[in-house]
Amino acid sequence: MADYYSVLGVERGADDKALKSAYRKLAMQYHPDRNPDNPSAEVKFKELNEAYDVLKDGNQRAAYDRVGHDAYTQSKQG
Repeated sequence: MADYYSVLGVERGADDKALKSAYRKLAMQYHPDRNPDNPSAEVKFKELNEAYDVLKDGNQRAAYDRVGHDAYTQSKQG
């Protein structure tokens, strides 16, 4: 999995407004309804949602910034 910031195309210090704007733009671009014949668009859309879900929440974002993906892969396994 790529870095959540690079998935959304923003810098690490991006504010909430920049995160939301980047997410919305990319979500529209890769939405499965707009790309019915492109299975990779659905994969990208799910990746965007996962990244935004983590980064939009201050606590989750802080944990991600400290630990990275490990903060979420371990908790999902347990």
